[in-house]
Amino acid sequence: MEYIRYYIEIIAQAIEAIGVGIIAFGAVIALIRFFFPVWNSKIKSYKQLRQDLGKAILLGLEILVAADIIATVVTEPTMDRVQTLGLIVLIRTFLSLSLQVELEGKFPWQSYKAPDTSDHLEPGP
Repeated sequence: MEYIRYYIEIIAQAIEAIGVGIIAFGAVIALIRFFFPVWNSKIKSYKQLRQDLGKAILLGLEILVAADIIATVVTEPTMDRVQTLGLIVLIRTFLSLSLQVELEGKFPWQSYKAPDTSDHLEPGP
């Protein structure tokens, strides 16, 4: 049983690394797309940069929550561990919800979308 716990801890750490990697990789891709627009757009959009960064962070947070749940299930289920997991999941869920509202302009349970008021930066010289 102990060797199973060891491998599950390794898997949880790998999932955490994947979550962090997604956030980092997404940030790099978003910055590249902002500074070097290549997809039929010569206008740099700050809103698009925020959208791309937000999507990467959201995906990374979801994966980090999964890794935390796996890591907590493997360890001994003490009340302290469960409370810590609950607090971490609560904070990450709040961050995910606020990012989703920022990206989509609405709460997930609303059916309408706020009008697009994107601000574009003029192309550089």
